[in-house]
Amino acid sequence: MDLIDSKYIGLVSSRLQKFKRVKSDLYTFRCPICGDSQKNKNKTRGYIYPVKNNTNFKCHNCGASLSFNNFLKQIDPTLHKQYTLEKFKEGHTGKNFVVEEPKFEFKKPIFKKKLDLPKASENPIAKQYLEKRLLNPDKFYFADKFKAWTNTQKPTFSRIVRDESRIIIPLHTREGEIFGFQGRSLGPSKVKYITVILDDSIPKVYGLDEVSTDETIYVTEGPFDSTFVKNAIAMCGSDILLDSLNLGDDIVYVLDNEPRNKEICNRISKLIDGGKKVVIWPKAVQQKDINDMVLAGLSVMNVLKSNTYRALEAKIKFNEWKKV
Repeated sequence: MDLIDSKYIGLVSSRLQKFKRVKSDLYTFRCPICGDSQKNKNKTRGYIYPVKNNTNFKCHNCGASLSFNNFLKQIDPTLHKQYTLEKFKEGHTGKNFVVEEPKFEFKKPIFKKKLDLPKASENPIAKQYLEKRLLNPDKFYFADKFKAWTNTQKPTFSRIVRDESRIIIPLHTREGEIFGFQGRSLGPSKVKYITVILDDSIPKVYGLDEVSTDETIYVTEGPFDSTFVKNAIAMCGSDILLDSLNLGDDIVYVLDNEPRNKEICNRISKLIDGGKKVVIWPKAVQQKDINDMVLAGLSVMNVLKSNTYRALEAKIKFNEWKKV
């Protein structure tokens, strides 16, 4: 396998759930295109493997088949640009390679500054739902027919059989422009959150327009949780790379309080190994997420500040937490 391909497989691996190296030049993980098996979260049916002079991706669940170049472009456009440039510098172009020559001219995307929707505070059901969870309904929007409205922003749903109302969580760039949104179900649903991205070059992060790099930045798992934390952003995907956002080094990762959740444990372990600061919840805290902690009357900021660790101390606390 080409050394550059191997390098970038390693770089993108943190974005791929259940990623592991099966053997030399063969990697498996949960397919990020279809989401893989919804019944068995441990199934990994996405593969990266060499084919002659190229490297390919194949999913045995949805049947997706792409060159590694196109797979990386779809998963992480920013990393793909670096990959393309590096391959080009090494002379990897021509009929035996799938990498195109890098293009350095591009048109800046035009985004709507406001979503053409009513605020959640204007809908009684959405307002009641949010206020019951102590969330500010003025920070969010409401779509009565989520799928139909989403298709007006970006063609997403090919067939609309059963539409539903959802709370809309806007995603802004640092400059305040809309680059995507999440739809949160109001009732029972197989998919609580549906994320739609209008510009794939921007990491799926909530709260970029309000965060300050002059003080500690907390990174939570969901947008709702982040609203209860001072100077926080939220990951709208399991493994988001923040390096390209230039947010500084004073970043603390706050994952949910679920010591029996293997995926969360693996992510915390990777963060610690990567030298990141993480919150390890104390035994006294029983709630699973920040919103529940707030509803239970806990002073979340005090808990976060007194339970932030890194390096060896983080590993020790993490191992104790897993035994709870």
